[in-house]
Amino acid sequence: MLGYVRGTPVQPGVSVPVQQISPPVASDRPRRIFVLDGLRIAAALAVVAYHYIARTGGWSVDGKVHFPTLFPVAAYGWLGVQLFFLISGFVICMSCWGKPLQYFFVSRVVRLFPAYWFAVIATTVTLAVVPGGSHPLELTDVVTNLTMLQEPIGVESVDGAYWTLFAEMRFYLLFAVIAWWGLTYRRLVFFCWVWIVVSALFSSAPEGPLQMLVMPQYSWYFIAGIAFYLMYRFRPTLMLVGIVLVSFCASLPSTRMTWKNTAKYVGHEVPYWPVLVIVAACFGVMALIACGKLSGITWRWLPYAGSLTYPLYLLHENIGREMFSLLEDRVPVHVLLASVTVAVLIAAWLVHRFVERPVGRLLKQGLARL
Repeated sequence: MLGYVRGTPVQPGVSVPVQQISPPVASDRPRRIFVLDGLRIAAALAVVAYHYIARTGGWSVDGKVHFPTLFPVAAYGWLGVQLFFLISGFVICMSCWGKPLQYFFVSRVVRLFPAYWFAVIATTVTLAVVPGGSHPLELTDVVTNLTMLQEPIGVESVDGAYWTLFAEMRFYLLFAVIAWWGLTYRRLVFFCWVWIVVSALFSSAPEGPLQMLVMPQYSWYFIAGIAFYLMYRFRPTLMLVGIVLVSFCASLPSTRMTWKNTAKYVGHEVPYWPVLVIVAACFGVMALIACGKLSGITWRWLPYAGSLTYPLYLLHENIGREMFSLLEDRVPVHVLLASVTVAVLIAAWLVHRFVERPVGRLLKQGLARL
């Protein structure tokens, strides 16, 4: 049989220079993937459930006492973060493809900072005015938090959930290199394999600047997300499947370590096997998206739900705990749990509507002049 290199027939046994082999042809799949919005809000709600039900703090007793039925499920809600990282690798590629580096920089600033600044201030004010709860950070530490660089500087975060934002920023920094070079199929495949090798080499390395940048605990999810997007844009290939499978297998040791650490946060040990099932399910649903199997889901409410994800994540943890601490003795716990969850969802919509969008427009206009 004849092979083909850029439309030219090639006889069997004839060697072909690697650089002549074309990448897969871009597909005609839709740009808007509604199911990603659904996954984002599901991941956010999983994290909310973990913080509100399973993790200690806020309630006078641990969550298993108040919510014996919900606790065994909510105890795995921390895995919503892993799903976030998978989605992030996918979405960053999708949103930045064919765009210059300046667009990548502006889009990330506009996306991250308006809601974050509001959440830092709102959380600090809540901790200051609600009696009997946690105390806010010193003003200088709050100001440092506004940079989103408090973790490498060594300053405590206003809210514990903010640690993931620094992981995202490190991913953006690494991705900016390839965005500056120009996004192509070959370059991103090369980037994924280099990151895989470096992550493996640094997995057991002592903490330091390079180890922090490479973040071998979480890099696997971003890498897999990139490969899934390349599958979506160019169709699956054996190379991309290999990247995903290596990333899945390599992610398991650090995920197991995180599972071990959750025992001290939730006050109880929970089985490990659901972690494997959930992580596999996250990779599985992303594979279905990458293959276009879920493109038929176009429910109009999903983008609206997805828009709540980021402000919900930023606002929920410490503010919710303050409400539990204040009202636990006055309101039935199940009613209080439901009420606070609904309240932070409403607050997330208000932040999206009246902070993210208008402030984001102003930032975009200002940065566009640079």
